Amino acid sequence: MKDTGFFAEFKKFISRGNVLDMAVGIVIGGAFTAIVNSLVNDLISPVIGLVTGGVDFEAMKITLVAATATSEAVTLNIGNFINAIIQFLLVALVLFCIVKAFNKMNEAKAKKEAEEKAAAAAAAAAVPPAKPADIALLEEIRDLLKKN
Repeated sequence: MKDTGFFAEFKKFISRGNVLDMAVGIVIGGAFTAIVNSLVNDLISPVIGLVTGGVDFEAMKITLVAATATSEAVTLNIGNFINAIIQFLLVALVLFCIVKAFNKMNEAKAKKEAEEKAAAAAAAAAVPPAKPADIALLEEIRDLLKKN
């Protein structure tokens, strides 16, 4: 069966390297998101709750229309919005710190590699290059002629 049409194009699209790289990035990103969320929710948020005295913004609401027997109240859930902002800022802070640490490690590695490369280049420059055999032979002949 010949691959033509829609399925051939789909196969070509899905087997491109950048699509596979993107898929791997999304999967790794999902796993990394779970780690960052756990760090924020399980380690940082309890400490912040302890420092702020356990303030819960979730209860903050502005009632636009009161509840009746037939309908629920219409409210602006400001507390949920404040909690979402705090959660976002904490996640952004944690990600910033992680990226900063990785960048610092990469800079240190690049600096070390550059220093090693410079040292190797200096060592190579310190050793004079060997003379080609024909030049060495001509110089030897010259020196012998000078003696005689």
